[in-house]
Order: sequence, then C-alpha cells, then structure tokens
Amino acid sequence: MSHAGKVAVVTGAGRNIGEAIAHRLADEGAAIAVVDLDQGRADKVVADLSGKGVSAAAFVCDVSKPEQIETTVGAIHAYFGRIDILVNNVAISDNKNILDIDLATWQRTLDITLTAPFYFAKCVAHRMVEDQTSGNIVNVSSTTGYFGRGRAIAYAAAKGGVVNLTRAMAIQLADYNIRVNSVVPNKIGSPVGKDDFDPSRPIVNLRNRAGVPDDLANAVAFLVSDQSDFIVGTDLFVDGGCSVIMPGGSG
Repeated sequence: MSHAGKVAVVTGAGRNIGEAIAHRLADEGAAIAVVDLDQGRADKVVADLSGKGVSAAAFVCDVSKPEQIETTVGAIHAYFGRIDILVNNVAISDNKNILDIDLATWQRTLDITLTAPFYFAKCVAHRMVEDQTSGNIVNVSSTTGYFGRGRAIAYAAAKGGVVNLTRAMAIQLADYNIRVNSVVPNKIGSPVGKDDFDPSRPIVNLRNRAGVPDDLANAVAFLVSDQSDFIVGTDLFVDGGCSVIMPGGSG
C-alpha cells in the first residue's frame, strides 16, 4: 500500500493507537498532521517522524471546542495544501455508572468522543469537497459501542453514536467520492486516556493475547488505501475475535 503524496490528519496522535497510526501511514509515504491536546507529546511524535524523513507537523487542539477544530483544520490545510485522510481517534472515557455520573462528565465525554469526530469530519469534508479530493475518513469506535458494560455509561453511548455516525457520513459523502469507515478495537494498547499498558488487565479473545496499537494501525492503513476501494460504511472489528465469543463459555 502506498500513500505517497497524501496528507493524513490523525487526532489523538500523541501516544498509543494514534501514534502508531501516524507512523504506519507515514511509513507508506503520507505526510502527517499530528493533532493532540498535549504539545510535548505531539512534538515528540513529529520529531520521530521527521527523523525518518517524513513531512510532519504538530497541531495542538482541544477537540471539545468547535472553534479550535475549525482553526486546526484551516491551519493543517494551509500548511500542507490539502487533506486526503482523516483518522478520528481521539476519545476519553468516563468510567462511571449511571447512578454516580454527573452531567458535566457525561457532556464532556460526548463532546470529545462523539461530537469532536463529527465536527472534525465536517470541517475536513468541506475542504475535501472544495478541493475535489477523493478522501478517506476512518472513525475509531469500540466494542463498547455495541455491547453494554457495567461502567463507562457516557463512553458506551458515545461509541455507539460513532457507529451510526460512520454510516450516515458514508451515505452523505459518497457522492463526493469520500469513503467513510470505522475500526472497532477492544483493549488495544493502554486504556483510553492512559499512558501505560496494564499487563494484568483481563484479556479474553480468540488470539489469546493483548492487542497492540500496530494491530489497529494496520487496519486503518488498509481502509484508507486503494485496496479497500469497494469497502464503505463498514465497521472493521479489530478485537481478536472477542466480540464473537458467547457469554457462558464455548459449549
């Protein structure tokens, strides 16, 4: 797969999955806009990419603020001259039960995990349409968006929203030759919002190992490539098969 001459925007690219996606797309020739809230993390990823001869730049953005998303997309387009790929990776989790979550935590989780992907895609799609770019957008969802869980009520609602957001976007942008898909990870790398991977975290899947960021980066690289040209509006599960395991055992 080659992304030579293309510009990829990766949100939450300062660590973990986003960082791996940025490196994978860069290794295939793409220039990378590293979007993160943390200037230091973004600068480190850019330095690592630049050290490999990749064209990359850091853009600090609080994605909970729509005006910062607008400014960031404009700055990226001005810097690189085009946008071909958007990977909506940024997210936070509330880790709360419905009985103890407060409304502010609920709203912030939705703002970052659902509204930000929508608005980033909206702003980027406008640029793609204006430039007549055959673009690709990949949203990072989660198995939590498909199944209930005992905590993280806002995160579950937001990731469920990302699933249908992806499908609606795919339909509405198809006429502009912009493909939209999602990837669906489960416990890949460090937990959402964390720097460190906890090896004691329970992992149940058909591969009998924890997922690593490169697993998801490989899937994203495929979905934004010409090799997946006939794939649109789909949800690619990258979960080691955990979602097909029936509760109660294999019998």
